[in-house]
Amino acid sequence: MTRQVEFTLRPRPRGCHLVTDEVMRHLSDLPQAGLLHLFVKHTSCGLCINENADPDVRSDLSAILDHLVPENQSYYDHTMEGSDDMPAHAKSALVGVSLTIPITGGRLNLGTWQGIYLCEFRNYGGSRRIVATIVE
Repeated sequence: MTRQVEFTLRPRPRGCHLVTDEVMRHLSDLPQAGLLHLFVKHTSCGLCINENADPDVRSDLSAILDHLVPENQSYYDHTMEGSDDMPAHAKSALVGVSLTIPITGGRLNLGTWQGIYLCEFRNYGGSRRIVATIVE
């Protein structure tokens, strides 16, 4: 059996944000066993799983991505939407736009220190649409 729900995450500033609780508020009862697939319908942000306790991990990850893909490079052709736009697309390609998480015992089977991140790569990205597919 497969269920699908689409919802919107509230707007966030540029950076990596822990969104596990917000995602879970949009999902009804999870099955005893299955998979949750999350897909963000945008090309300038990403989804990943990482540390859920120390906020320094989120700021460090954001700084690392900014270092790897800097703004205002002379070789960028796609520049009409602002200096953060092309780097946002590249970072989205690096991080990815989807996750698959096992469901066990009616709960996400994440590790003790794991959480779902929305990585917002635009200065003003706005709200983000997520498609959640639950497979039993």
